[in-house]
Amino acid sequence: MVKKVAIIGAGPSGLLLAHYLLRRGDKYQIDIYERRSDPRIISFSKSRTYPISLNERGMTALRKIEGLEEAVKAISVSMRGTIFHQKNGKTRFTPRKKPLTTLDRTKLAIALLKLTENYDQSRLNIHFNCQCTSVDFAAKKVKLQLETQEDFTIDYDLLIGADGGRSVIREHFLATEDFECEQKYVPNDYKSIFLPRPDENSGIYLEKGKIHSWMLKDGTFVVLLHQRDESMGGVILFLHNKNQIASLSSPEEVLQFFQKNFPEVAQLMPKEEAEAFLNRPVSRILTVRCSRYHQDDSVLVIGDAAHAVSSSIGQGCNAALEDVVLLDNLLNEYSDDLALALEQFTVRRKHDAHALVELGDNAFPSTTGLFIEFVLRESLANILHQIFPKRFPPSISELVFETTVPYSEILNSYKGWISKVKKSNEKLSANL
Repeated sequence: MVKKVAIIGAGPSGLLLAHYLLRRGDKYQIDIYERRSDPRIISFSKSRTYPISLNERGMTALRKIEGLEEAVKAISVSMRGTIFHQKNGKTRFTPRKKPLTTLDRTKLAIALLKLTENYDQSRLNIHFNCQCTSVDFAAKKVKLQLETQEDFTIDYDLLIGADGGRSVIREHFLATEDFECEQKYVPNDYKSIFLPRPDENSGIYLEKGKIHSWMLKDGTFVVLLHQRDESMGGVILFLHNKNQIASLSSPEEVLQFFQKNFPEVAQLMPKEEAEAFLNRPVSRILTVRCSRYHQDDSVLVIGDAAHAVSSSIGQGCNAALEDVVLLDNLLNEYSDDLALALEQFTVRRKHDAHALVELGDNAFPSTTGLFIEFVLRESLANILHQIFPKRFPPSISELVFETTVPYSEILNSYKGWISKVKKSNEKLSANL
């Protein structure tokens, strides 16, 4: 019997899951519902977009779909390390053994969407401008609303909530028994930055194939990555209660702020971007930690809906894609028995997902003092691991960014450091 699957959210994890389920033959008929417009046909600038990095976790998930890894690499840039820019003009380079694959989030979604065009409507349908408004778990029904405000209801055998950190599906878990969910904002807010291809006469050269970062003493942090078209994209992060850009009221003041604090960025920023930056909203990152991810034998939340994490460790998308691999493995193990597969998803994912949130909150310091110590620890860890590989683990950065070691194992290996950063963060928050 063909099972009817409703996936709420056409982000990378929801789309990748559709590909995985469709590989399983004619067992599943899938409908995806996305509240935003189709990014293949709307103006790109109106899409929800920001740079993401895929490491071995994410790329392993993509490789299992024929042609997907090649499609992603064709629109991405390989990053071989990070350059830390200091106020005195000096730099420090931290190389990576395995390069990160970096690209725009919307471009990843488009690559996944293009590959779905190979399936006919008897197997897959994607509905854009269509928002989930409520769910009846007992009746296995979902109420949705079109852009025209018209409501309609669909039924399902399997409902997947891949609808992000503010998941509507997860909200309905709150009315069920024995479900707990901790949601909190990370201390840092952010604004996106988009810079055009550098002018050859600008005198500024930011090396390609490297992530570029700057940090101020108050924890304000800028990260920029080269894009495929040689433009640059990134973010400026700042403590919620120490928002230096809140008082900026004109493009000229924006440029003055960057010239004073991040001169390389200022010299690459045209007045048009300064004005766009001024009008761009400040974004907050919500972290999510749940006691379970399934409801009965028919509902599952994945990705940010299950374990939204701080962007500081670049694992949100990687962990979401890894969820898809885990579910696929469980469907194999339990011969597509949804009751067993969904229950085991919670059992096998919860420990790592909770560790992921903890790592995101406390793996990387937000003060310059601890940041210097962090850089030294990284160098020492790499040396010790090379000499005594069985006694000393790789650096925390290498484990997070370059391996598929479970997040819980990484947390256990560096629990002393995590505890130290956590105490520093709590002290910093108390002083704000």
